[in-house]
Amino acid sequence: MSSAATKVAQSAQSQPAQTAGAAPQPAPPARAATDYSGYPVVAARHPWRWVGTAAVALGVLAVAWSLATNPRWEWGVVAQWFTAQSVINGLLETLKLTAISGLLGFVLGFILALMRLSASPLLVSVSWTFSWIFRSTPLLVQMLLWYNLGYLYEKISLGIPFTDVRFFEVQTTTLISQFAAAVLGLTLNQAAYSAEIIRGGILSVDQGQLEAAAALGIPAWRRSTRIVLPQAMRAILPTAFNEIIGLVKGTSIVYVLAYSELFYTVQVIYNRTQQVLPLLLVATLWYVVITSVLSVFQYYIERHYSKGAVRNLPLTPLQKARKFFATHAVANRTRSL
Repeated sequence: MSSAATKVAQSAQSQPAQTAGAAPQPAPPARAATDYSGYPVVAARHPWRWVGTAAVALGVLAVAWSLATNPRWEWGVVAQWFTAQSVINGLLETLKLTAISGLLGFVLGFILALMRLSASPLLVSVSWTFSWIFRSTPLLVQMLLWYNLGYLYEKISLGIPFTDVRFFEVQTTTLISQFAAAVLGLTLNQAAYSAEIIRGGILSVDQGQLEAAAALGIPAWRRSTRIVLPQAMRAILPTAFNEIIGLVKGTSIVYVLAYSELFYTVQVIYNRTQQVLPLLLVATLWYVVITSVLSVFQYYIERHYSKGAVRNLPLTPLQKARKFFATHAVANRTRSL
């Protein structure tokens, strides 16, 4: 007899046998439910959280006190120049450079990403080489090279290659102005990074979805625009907005071309007035304002593209505030009753 059968037999012998006419044993009485209504509700204690909060609060107060009481910050001078017409003009030039270079950079980056993902070895090689060159050289060097392009090529012409036929011809120094060199340098540098961001976002989409869409007979263009891109945007957007924010600050390099953007304008002013720190604070505060506005746009655009990835969309700051006040209002009414 096996060990399993032996254990079954032993357990059967250990149980008291019931005769055929014996009455069934009564069930044990049910245990009465415990009433917890009188128990007080005690919140969980987090002493170290309060210690950390107090330490950080003291640090914040110390920094705020220093900013408010140190006269060398010269906040009156900052307020005087913050909305000056020359500073506002420089700010508009910074925004113009950011918008043009960001738009053109991402369009060119999208084309380069598609080239990198194509089956053509030539297109893949050209796209890879472009990204390699422009990501390997500093933006400042690129800017100066484009501005001095007239030294290498006296004229820029458009015509039929390897013939004397010319449709368009212009002096390089006339075509490559300060603004053109700034846009060209920022755009090409941005395109190199944008291509890798977009390529990574496209590759993050499961290829099985494309195979299923192709099996259903969905055209390639609709597969790309309706299936791939909406899902790839969730991976592209955070890094893309970081690049745009970096581009806003990167426009300050244009000062080497003596182009009147925000940082160059501030430099001109403090070289004349010798109020270096207050004018640098003016530029800093404007950069903070721009990046804060971009961060708000980033939050809502990412929230829009998170549809389908999460069951419930995250609450907006306004919705969180409403929920907070509504919850505390209900708690206060409950305590008063």
